[in-house]
Amino acid sequence: MKAGTKNNRKNTLSRILIVILGLLLQTLISFITATILKDKFAWIDSFLRLSSAIIILMIIKNSRHLSSDILWIILIGVLPILGSFLYLFLGANLIISKTYRAIKESTDSNMRYYNQDQRVMKQLKELYPKNYGQFEYISKADGYPFYKNTGFDYYPFGEEGFPIMLEEMRKAEKFIFLEYFIIEPGRMWDAMLEIMEEKVKQGVEVRVMYDDLGSFFVLPASYAKVLEAKGIKCMPFNRISLILNIIINHRDHRKLMVIDGKVAFSGGINLADEYINAIVKYGRWKDNVIRIKGEAVWSYTIMFLTHWNALRKEDRTFLSYRSEPIRGELDGYIAPYSETPLDDEIHAQNIYVNILNQAIDHCYICTPYLIIDTDMINTLILAARRGVDVRLVTPGIPDKKMVYMITRSYYYQLIKGGVKVYEYDPGFVHAKVFEADDMVATVGTVNLDYRSLYLHFENGTYLYGSEKIKDIRKDLESMMEEGHQVSLKEARNGPLKEFFLGILRLFAPLM
Repeated sequence: MKAGTKNNRKNTLSRILIVILGLLLQTLISFITATILKDKFAWIDSFLRLSSAIIILMIIKNSRHLSSDILWIILIGVLPILGSFLYLFLGANLIISKTYRAIKESTDSNMRYYNQDQRVMKQLKELYPKNYGQFEYISKADGYPFYKNTGFDYYPFGEEGFPIMLEEMRKAEKFIFLEYFIIEPGRMWDAMLEIMEEKVKQGVEVRVMYDDLGSFFVLPASYAKVLEAKGIKCMPFNRISLILNIIINHRDHRKLMVIDGKVAFSGGINLADEYINAIVKYGRWKDNVIRIKGEAVWSYTIMFLTHWNALRKEDRTFLSYRSEPIRGELDGYIAPYSETPLDDEIHAQNIYVNILNQAIDHCYICTPYLIIDTDMINTLILAARRGVDVRLVTPGIPDKKMVYMITRSYYYQLIKGGVKVYEYDPGFVHAKVFEADDMVATVGTVNLDYRSLYLHFENGTYLYGSEKIKDIRKDLESMMEEGHQVSLKEARNGPLKEFFLGILRLFAPLM
């Protein structure tokens, strides 16, 4: 563990040094301009202002989400040398990063494995013509197929889904794939590792991928070698180093497990003990697990293999991992999808926005973090003002106090606009769920914050027309019953606090 912590400190130090370097450069150039080149100060000052203005205009012209870019605009405007230096430096790394290119190429190349059965789309159009635009967007624009749902189960707490995950792992005959943001030794991970070690001895192929930054505090830097020595193929996603690169901001926040191509798990939980309430950190940890069976498991298999082969090329084809799916009673439709920061499309936010825009009776949402742009704020309020019962559930006990302060800074505006806000008093909500009209839901890893919506690799499961969506609604209602509704008075802040929160929200894209 010491090795991981030491490396993490070095990485943090490297970031600080880059900022300090930029500040020193800003100070040095300002000093030289004001003293040695004071006769040419006006010309130099005009050049710097013109350059920063051009960069700012470029940002505005190309921005898909201006709220998240406002920090760059202010930084470049106030400190043109530092701001431009950081913006251009990070942009250059975005272009030359080998990791970036490998993931982008793998993602583009392997989209060919997602094949939409047009008979399914025809059925959706005939049965649900008013909502067909969302199906068309996910299937055609995003490229993620809809399948007839032949079986999913929703577990409202990690400790309820955990034994089911172990049970399915014990049944594995061909392969087990795991991709998680955090893996931490303890009761949960140790139980899984024991099964995987036994399965390797039986000839089952086991692959594990975890995010290097997400697991830095809890895993030693050599942990991949530890698993490899056990016969488990392991790869830390996007190893971080002392050399700053832009993709260090683009973390693998996905959570998925695929077993034999027949069963997949996703949801909010990472593989650590707090996610199953084996230990208590922030009150009761409220999370979820979703188990998927049937044809839709193929999409999860593609997601995993796409990331794996971007960084460790070893599969000439994915088709050998496609299995005959477990058949079940048809119950609605399902479309697993992923989010990548490496294209111009904000898939997850667009799916969320479409759910809100198409809701008629109600839309219930839970998220651990609420750091949203003006588009999402306006969408939430517009849905409420046209008569939709919009309810938002956030944690009662925070895991990050600064982020919690920013989350609460949105309450007043949303409540005044007609959105009902609830805090889950027993503890921390880590689930990321949308549910509307007992007809549509998403369960996955995408928080309502800048990092999930714009920066991280994420995944979700879109569900439509299933009777089990009512179970998801009941889970959200139980959170509201155990918590309390935030009043307008409770949400109101004084002028000084509002000023402080306004500054914090400027830096929200970095949190």
